Amino acid sequence: MKIMVTGVAGQLGHDVVNELASRGHETVGTDLAAAYAGLADGSAVTRAPYVSLDITNRDATLRAVRDARPDAVIHCAGWTAVDAAEDECNRARVFAVNADGTRHIAQACAENGCKCLYISTDYVFDGTGETPWTPDCRQFGPTSVYGASKLAGEMAVEELVQRRFIVRIAWAFGLNGQNFIKTMLRLGATLGQVCVVRDQIGTPTYTLDLAPLLADMIESERYGVYHATNEGGFISWAEFAQAIFEEAGMSTSVIPVTTAEYGLSKAVRPLNSRLDKRKLAQCGFTPLPDWRDALRRYLKALGAQKA
Repeated sequence: MKIMVTGVAGQLGHDVVNELASRGHETVGTDLAAAYAGLADGSAVTRAPYVSLDITNRDATLRAVRDARPDAVIHCAGWTAVDAAEDECNRARVFAVNADGTRHIAQACAENGCKCLYISTDYVFDGTGETPWTPDCRQFGPTSVYGASKLAGEMAVEELVQRRFIVRIAWAFGLNGQNFIKTMLRLGATLGQVCVVRDQIGTPTYTLDLAPLLADMIESERYGVYHATNEGGFISWAEFAQAIFEEAGMSTSVIPVTTAEYGLSKAVRPLNSRLDKRKLAQCGFTPLPDWRDALRRYLKALGAQKA
């Protein structure tokens, strides 16, 4: 297959291109910069054909997909700075990228008969309660600009593309970019203790583990909405931070606080980010490995990267 991947300079897009290339698929990567600006690790993503693309430009997006003639598009690009999205000066841009940009990708897929796989988020729900959100739940209620814009992207894909996958993830981390783990390691290197919220509950997603699942999906005809995070049960951000320090051999202590006590975020964070992932196995897909195992492998990869 020939597969176009948007957002290849980000955590997930980087790993998706490498996974697809390892399976022998022809890939085309896109991102906003004039040239690939992600991790220069010599992997397949750095060698793959690259197209500079602003997905907010409808004509450019339609032309890029038409020229590439892919069999499928995996849409990883998006505005992910959740707090910055709340700033009045950024809100229009956030919707231009996550809502309008996704609509342009969806329209291009529809016009060219491509499969479309869209990466979404737990933020499309209101984050209340303790019951895990199921993939086919329609009780949406985003409480942030970011969540509302991603939900609008979902609606565009559902409206325009028949052969579609929508995959909601949470708490993503990968080598190519910044994330919670890297932040904790940086803080832990200089501080004896850190305050981390204890009432936001979910499960992390290692992009290196997610990429094979997305490749399995795009190779299949098992369309639908799915939830995909690592296995291993639900945890709080505070418990995740403690695990990071333990696995990294750091003595930094974690002070669990409530979201209200933490009080620094502009965006309303969901307290309930529990995603029900049973549909994966039910539809014949392999669930992701345990998050603690993923954390160990990630820290090892980070060490090798620094070496």
